[in-house]
Amino acid sequence: MNEVLLRSLTPSVLGILVRRGADFAAAEDAVQDALVEAVRVWPAAPPRDPKGWLVTVAWRRFLDATRADTARRRREDLVDEEPEPGPASAVDDTLQLYFLCAHPSLTQASAVALTLRAVGGLTTRQIARAYLVPEATMAQRISRAKRTVSGIRFDRPGDVSTVLRVLYLVFNEGYSGDVDLAAEAIRLTRQLAAVIDHPEVAGLLALMLLHHARRAARTAPDGSLVPLAEQDRGRWDTGAIAEGIGILQAALARDRLGEFQAQAAIAALHADAPTAGETDWVQIVEWYDELVRLTDSPVVRLNRAVAVGEADGPRAGLAALAALDDAASPGSPGSGHPLPRRTAVAAYLHERDGDLETAARLYADAAHQATNLAERDHLTRQAARLNARRKR
Repeated sequence: MNEVLLRSLTPSVLGILVRRGADFAAAEDAVQDALVEAVRVWPAAPPRDPKGWLVTVAWRRFLDATRADTARRRREDLVDEEPEPGPASAVDDTLQLYFLCAHPSLTQASAVALTLRAVGGLTTRQIARAYLVPEATMAQRISRAKRTVSGIRFDRPGDVSTVLRVLYLVFNEGYSGDVDLAAEAIRLTRQLAAVIDHPEVAGLLALMLLHHARRAARTAPDGSLVPLAEQDRGRWDTGAIAEGIGILQAALARDRLGEFQAQAAIAALHADAPTAGETDWVQIVEWYDELVRLTDSPVVRLNRAVAVGEADGPRAGLAALAALDDAASPGSPGSGHPLPRRTAVAAYLHERDGDLETAARLYADAAHQATNLAERDHLTRQAARLNARRKR
């Protein structure tokens, strides 16, 4: 059974049902039923036209469900509309499905779950395992999301930036359960790039490939985090790096710079450096300046402070960090909410500046603030390492 084929066909089959007049929620249920039937039937009797087979079975499942709760006349109209068996329509509705699943009326969690289900073709159980929640909880989340978007016109123009944000959220979830969400996000972004010509789509795909290329080197055999500067670059995926840089260069040549292209450019500079010491931090700071201009994000400013510390020295980095703190003073937007990793960044810069006592204290504080076990353990080890150095 070719699971990748099934998942790749899911959005186009769903799109065909919706285009024929099926309600989105009912159409999505019918497509899932067809996928289950395909898993049962195809190993013994693979169809000549997999997409056409799925469309036929899903449409009949939709009609069966419709017969149970619609008026006789509407039922007969739908039956009359059933097409003769044959090749499925070549119209690709994947892009509209992306827009629908990333609709602004949905919460981010619901948009991600619906994207994985309707566009990614994952089962509710797979999504639940990926997010480490009960299957019933995920089923309720997906059902609510489907109800929310069911009344929205399928041909309504969508916002590409919202779609990209959802895909980026999927990618950042990484890996858990039995589904590699980082790899799934790359697959979905490739699919999106095939149906829409947009430099930011290419920028996001490049960014994902460049980050994913370092994945094997990010953790030690015992599961502990390995910082970028300490990673074995021989374990990086050079094929993914070359592909990502090629996609990025083509996108940048269009002179329509966006957030994801700028992030990918920074990732490319890291990937280009043969060693950590040869990283072009001056150019990285320049790209962060572009990102600040594009987003004015506190997280971007925090990362810029690290880059400034590498390019111009730790005290310059601390000054950039202080400027960020001033911008987040009481009364400013986002004040009152601690910035993730701010304490860890301060610890790193103080260590670089030789203030081991302050750095050790801040590493310990950062460990208490960490939201995942691997990061907490890494920061705790950093604090212990500096405390041991101070006692020598």
